[in-house]
Amino acid sequence: MDTKKIRQIFFDFFQEKGHMIVDSAPITVQDDPTLMFTNAGMNQFKDIFLGNIKSKTKRVANTQKCLRVSGKHNDLEEVGVDKYHHTMFEMLGNWSFGDYFKEDAIKWAWEILTKKYNLDESRLYVTIFGGDSSEGLSRDLQSYDYWKEIVDESKIIDGSKKDNFWEMGDTGPCGPCSEIHIDLRNAKEIEKIPTYKLINKDHPEVIEIWNLVFIEFNRKKDGSLNNLPEKHVDTGMGLERLSMAIDSLKSTYDTNIFKSIITSLENISGKKYGESKDINIAFRVICDHIRAIVFTVSDGAIPSNNKSGYVVRRILRRAVRYGYSTLNLDKPFLNELSESVINEYKNIFKNLSGQKKFIMEVILEEEKAFLITLEKGLRRIKEHGTTKNIVSGELVFELYDTFGFPIDLTELIFRERGIEIDKDKFKELLELQRKRSRNVLKSVSEDWIYLKKEKRGTLFIGYEKNKSSSEIIMYREVKLDDKVMYDIVFDTTPFYPESGGQVGDVGYMIDGEEKVNIIKTYKENDLIIHVSENLPKSIENKIQLKIDKNRRGFISKNHSATHLLHAALRNVLGDHVSQKGSLVSENILRFDFSHFSKIDSESIDKISDIVNDKIVENIKVDIQDDVNIKEAKKRGATALFGEKYGEKVRVVSIDEKFSIELCGGTHVKNTSEIGHFKILSESSISSGVRRIEAITSIESDKFSKKESRLINDLKLLLKTNNILESVSSLIDKNRSLEKEIISNNNDRKKHLRDKVLSLVEKKDDVNLIIHNFKNEKMDLVKQLAFELENEKKNMIFLGVLSNSKKPIILLMISKNLCEKMSLDANIIINKLATHIKGSGGGQKFLATAGGKDINGIDNVIKEGKSLFALLLNN
Repeated sequence: MDTKKIRQIFFDFFQEKGHMIVDSAPITVQDDPTLMFTNAGMNQFKDIFLGNIKSKTKRVANTQKCLRVSGKHNDLEEVGVDKYHHTMFEMLGNWSFGDYFKEDAIKWAWEILTKKYNLDESRLYVTIFGGDSSEGLSRDLQSYDYWKEIVDESKIIDGSKKDNFWEMGDTGPCGPCSEIHIDLRNAKEIEKIPTYKLINKDHPEVIEIWNLVFIEFNRKKDGSLNNLPEKHVDTGMGLERLSMAIDSLKSTYDTNIFKSIITSLENISGKKYGESKDINIAFRVICDHIRAIVFTVSDGAIPSNNKSGYVVRRILRRAVRYGYSTLNLDKPFLNELSESVINEYKNIFKNLSGQKKFIMEVILEEEKAFLITLEKGLRRIKEHGTTKNIVSGELVFELYDTFGFPIDLTELIFRERGIEIDKDKFKELLELQRKRSRNVLKSVSEDWIYLKKEKRGTLFIGYEKNKSSSEIIMYREVKLDDKVMYDIVFDTTPFYPESGGQVGDVGYMIDGEEKVNIIKTYKENDLIIHVSENLPKSIENKIQLKIDKNRRGFISKNHSATHLLHAALRNVLGDHVSQKGSLVSENILRFDFSHFSKIDSESIDKISDIVNDKIVENIKVDIQDDVNIKEAKKRGATALFGEKYGEKVRVVSIDEKFSIELCGGTHVKNTSEIGHFKILSESSISSGVRRIEAITSIESDKFSKKESRLINDLKLLLKTNNILESVSSLIDKNRSLEKEIISNNNDRKKHLRDKVLSLVEKKDDVNLIIHNFKNEKMDLVKQLAFELENEKKNMIFLGVLSNSKKPIILLMISKNLCEKMSLDANIIINKLATHIKGSGGGQKFLATAGGKDINGIDNVIKEGKSLFALLLNN
């Protein structure tokens, strides 16, 4: 059965049962600190389960794009090795928010599987939660009773807490679950080993296809369970596995979802899926990973070294390595393969078509960059050899830090050779590097304390007002290292939470004579959280909230300017420009956008002029709330990819023919309030993504005054009114002096070379040079050593220098001599460096050492001569 038909049957079935079909949330997660990627269909409904907000509808269903590559849900290692695990997959799901519960969920799941998808009932088995005495949880008899009305009791299997008690995380909503499994083995195998013995035993043909979760408890921080005020249903069924089951296939990779992708890879590689075990694994890994890459990039996770971007980079590099090592693909290929993924899904996930060029360009640039370091890294692994059973953490870190090998890629490469890696040492080195690069604060949150349980969510009034009279709904204590802070949620607030690139408001709360600062406002899922160093003394009282109005004003100016900049970029560079991220603060605005080349200064000027012209025009900033999203898009409103939008959206227009965007941020009333716009810089931040930093209003005025002062200072310094002419003259003089220095250095080097050549001692076919270069420059001596080694071959070059009263030793040994005579410049130089009270290092053929005692130089030369004489005689 075609997967398009499978989806439609699911949607039609649950619509008939009163469910609203909602869009998939983006695969990248914006406002949940516990997640980087959507790993289940329930993620977008988390606040409803937590009781923070009320659902607008009691029943929903959808297909959700999911990614599982880290943390508790990590399927990366299984992908390709088995035939049914995936990093990216589609999850079909239906939800009930305080409406139907176990009976209907079980009944409808069975109905659609057996009556609509026509699965063989004899092959289906179900599990229920068998209870857990340590938690005081009894067997899920309700589910058992409902199931025994449908299936034979022998097909109902009690499951453990691990398999049949679902938890969102260490804390939060949880409850028993009931899984539906299918046995796809042939009759002979089933007769040999009965199905019930293989349930949840990782058998490739006895697999779970649907999980029905009954959320009825809340796990507290102390581990205890409380009953939730409302009971919910949360189900999830993998589309790929369902398709495999419907067509009685042995692998999800044999379903029609993967057919076109596998065919494309066959055409690109010249290999055939099914040729060999290694080729099959490589095909499965690559075809799985390219889906993950396409969907994450399309939703805004660009390959980088940070957070979600690094996960995408890891997946991409893993795929490139399989192509390189197994399919002999030494040139970029994933960008071409991505086209087949986009074509497969473009009618289901509409944002893919419009981003096709961007996705392919990002993948191409990332592939090119990694292929260069991949070859070098694999060479380094080859040099290291495979004589030991465990690879040092130092080498693993070197591959990570120098060659860009994610640890799981290095682990995979060595595992294929039967060798383990020292993960603990790697983690230790990585942690040291992180500590050096930044101070990371450890955050620990306590449970929420509810003061007004009957109230849910926060009414935001910050578009119209900058103060409010509010009540605390709930709060929690948060420890940042040793500092105690408080997260506070109010029933009403004028504080804008950090969202959509705009920084959150700051301000204060007033309780009588007491004034308490609010230092940050952010969103956690749909909660607006106010951060303070203290709680007000009377937490039950009405509290006055006030934002920093001046700061908000500057933020609003920068946000409106960002919209003007976006429109100007599309006007000058083309419609391919789309927003990839932003930062809007009170001092600066930063705008990231899709574009594949540096913007020339003429275009930068055009963009600035357009923005400033619109500011001068004094255009009204028109804001419309509760616009139907389809109508907004029909009017041409641009949306930020990766952002989650509901059915009703907020539309911000600045001359609708010029700029119209979906936006929840704060803005000026008309463009003249912005004052002036100035671009500070334009740069590349990753493949296919450029960044502009700019300022407005007072900051722009300050910058202009600073520039003016600088120009005046330069005129005084250069004693001229024509700065360009004077600087040009200085550059010419500098070039002339540089040529003179180079000429002098060449003369000096020639003189030095002639002198050193006269000192060469020849022993058999080895050229030995030992010399005190005194105050010569290290670069010059090193350059000379390389030139002589190139010319003479079989050379040992030992030089000592005494620059700035600090002794330096340089030792170069021809590579062939290192191998032939088992010499190591590192070991030798450290032995010699004891004479100058120093130490050194480098490579086998080239090492340097520094020391403190200049009086030991003669002893270095003396021991060097006797040491090499002894080595050469032997």
